[in-house]
Amino acid sequence: MTFIRDKADRRRGMIGAATAMFCVGTLTGVSPALHGYPVYGGQAVRYAVGAVLLFAVVKARRLPPVRLTRREILLVAALALVGLAAFNVFVVESTRYADPAMVGTIVATVPIVFAVATPLMEGRRPTPHVVVAAVVVATGAAVTIGLGGATLVGVLLALGALGGEVGFSLLAIPLLPKLGAVRVAAYSAAASVPLLLIAGAVVDGPRMLRTPTSSEAGALAYLAVVVTAFAFFCWYDALPRLGAERAGLFSGFLPLGTIVAAVVLGTGHPGWPEFAGAALVVVGLLIGLQPTGPSISTAGRQPVEQRE
Repeated sequence: MTFIRDKADRRRGMIGAATAMFCVGTLTGVSPALHGYPVYGGQAVRYAVGAVLLFAVVKARRLPPVRLTRREILLVAALALVGLAAFNVFVVESTRYADPAMVGTIVATVPIVFAVATPLMEGRRPTPHVVVAAVVVATGAAVTIGLGGATLVGVLLALGALGGEVGFSLLAIPLLPKLGAVRVAAYSAAASVPLLLIAGAVVDGPRMLRTPTSSEAGALAYLAVVVTAFAFFCWYDALPRLGAERAGLFSGFLPLGTIVAAVVLGTGHPGWPEFAGAALVVVGLLIGLQPTGPSISTAGRQPVEQRE
């Protein structure tokens, strides 16, 4: 029974991680629709709506209240700052200077960090085939960066988004066993709102919020419901089931989401470099998901207080 339950958890984690990263990847395809809207105010609205939806889920599920320690409060604040606010500002700004597909593929190189950092943090050597997978993913990103449409500013901003994506996972791991996926997503989304409003007040002043156009309202609604509430829950539900080392490989679905969104919405024009780079990322994902022995990260075995 334990084996069957673990297998079911693993399958649920894989589906959740793939779904979450695909949805997050569509962010760079939708972002150009918000180029005329104040960045900080728009992201504050998006996260506020997403937080309301997530807290509604918490209430509907009647999850018991929890009391955060000082350390946990700091972790939530850091997660909101690095993994949410900074990440999304970097993504929106990077699409001004680079094709959305290129930005999505750079962010998809996050498995390189997880493949090396996660095992070292656990006091073991990196898993060889996961490192190989990370190299393949990096090659795919290099193809896109070298041959796709990008400027130096666009690449640097995309690298900033990559750093935010790493923090989005690593800072959440200590919180998930106690809080569960829904509350981690809700708390972090809510905590990012005042940070973004403060930044918006400094940068844009009274212009940080305005009535959006129909296309801007549609983009903000999509980001709030799909990329925030839904994708955050999927990712934080998958993370403790798979562990950061393996879950990070599913970032390979980011460029797929980006390309699909860019083509459907007409916000980008990916060419063969972007498609070739994305294909290599997927190959790396398939290599990294090969079965392993005891060296697999034990993070996926951490107990979660509420199975959500």
